[in-house]
Amino acid sequence: MKRKKSIYRRKGKRKWIRKSIKRRGGLSRQLGIREKDNIPVSLLQKIKRAPPGTTITNPTKTGKKRIRVTKKMKRRANLALTLKRLQKKKRR
Repeated sequence: MKRKKSIYRRKGKRKWIRKSIKRRGGLSRQLGIREKDNIPVSLLQKIKRAPPGTTITNPTKTGKKRIRVTKKMKRRANLALTLKRLQKKKRR
């Protein structure tokens, strides 16, 4: 009996990006930044370092001034940093 192939697999590689992004713009909405604007790396790193439940101040002028860090926001910021790194590798 043959198994049905998943849409997340293609030629042996997993499509983890498609699986991890359900809807676009979740982090932008949480930070109060328009989707077409880039989220500053310094803000993403500050969110990644902060423990969940704390309030941080935005080091940049875009978006909200004070941001309450949640577990989901930390995951989204980590994914955004990873995707930015992948984008740089692809350009080379």
